[in-house]
Amino acid sequence: MPEGDTVFRAARRLHEALAGHEVTRFDLRVPRHATADLTGEIVHEVTARGKHLLMRIGEYTLHSHLKMEGRWLLFRPGEAWRSPAHQARAIVGTAQAVAVGFEIAMVDLVPTSDEDQLVGHLGPDLLGPDWDAAEAARRVASDPRAVHVAILDQRNLAGLGNEYANELLFVRGILPTRPATEVDAVGLVDTASRMIRANRDRNGRTFTGDSRPGRQNWVYRRERRSCRRCGTPIRRTELGASETSERIVFWCPRCQT
Repeated sequence: MPEGDTVFRAARRLHEALAGHEVTRFDLRVPRHATADLTGEIVHEVTARGKHLLMRIGEYTLHSHLKMEGRWLLFRPGEAWRSPAHQARAIVGTAQAVAVGFEIAMVDLVPTSDEDQLVGHLGPDLLGPDWDAAEAARRVASDPRAVHVAILDQRNLAGLGNEYANELLFVRGILPTRPATEVDAVGLVDTASRMIRANRDRNGRTFTGDSRPGRQNWVYRRERRSCRRCGTPIRRTELGASETSERIVFWCPRCQT
C-alpha cells in the first residue's frame, strides 16, 4: 500500500534516473492535460511531499498521487512495460530512462510557482527536510476527533496511511477511538517519525522488527488472531471523518486503552 515511505522511495528512484536529463517523451493520458508537451525541457528534481509525488520539469511541476493502486515504474528506452499500457496515465522519457505512472489517481500539471495550490494544505512532512515535530504535535493535540482519524488527516502531519496509523496506535497503547486531545501527541508524533524513518529505506515494511512473511505487523489485517503481546484476539471496526472516508481499524482491546 503506497504510504509516505513508498512515495519517498519512488521519488528517489525517479530522481536518480531522470534528474538533469532532457525530456524526449512526454505523454499525459488524462483529458485535462492530454495536449501538454514538455519535450526538450530538463527534469530538475523529483521529490515527495507526504504521499504526493512532484516531478519538476522546466518551469512546471507534474504532480501525482498513488492512492491505493498507483505506481511509477522505470524502464530502459525500448524495453517492454511490465504493466498493461492501458493503465498508463503519465509517461516521462529521457535518452536514459522512461518513467511510466500506472493507475495513478491524480495527475496535475501546474507552473512550479503554483505548486502550493496542490500541496500547500499539507501538514509537516514526516520524511521531509523541513520536518517540524513540534508543529505536527500541536496540530494533532488540537484535533478533537478520534486519534486514528486525526493522524490520518494529512493536514495534521503528512505521510501516514492506514497501516501506519494502526501499527502506531498499537505501539503507543492507544485506543483508536480515543480523542486526539487526550493523548500524548508529542510522544505519538515522535514514534511516528522513528517508525516511518526506520522503514524508509526498506523494500518491505516491518513494525515488529521481524521481516519474515506474516510477522511484520502487530495488528494490521490480523483481526481475530491473537495479539502478539497478550494473546487477546485482535478486533476490527471502521473509522473515518465521514462515511466516504472510513478506514478499517485494527486494535487489541487489552493493550490499547
